[in-house]
Amino acid sequence: MPKSASLQPNWDTSSYGEPAEISALNRLALSEHLNLCGALRSPVQAAWGAVSGLVGWMSERTVTAALMIIVLASAAWIVI
Repeated sequence: MPKSASLQPNWDTSSYGEPAEISALNRLALSEHLNLCGALRSPVQAAWGAVSGLVGWMSERTVTAALMIIVLASAAWIVI
């Protein structure tokens, strides 16, 4: 299965019997892609990390989390 040369960046999982090298064009395209993905994911990853941390804390401390919710709801009801 011969590999054809093209000007478009492409990534393979096999070197087709040739030395596994990456071209400058592929390296540049991959770098740009990773920079764009990192910039787009930053706020989402931060929010997801906070949510998963809170859910993890609540799942480990179910009774404590339930008591805290009850205390906060009671305090809000008394204030209102």
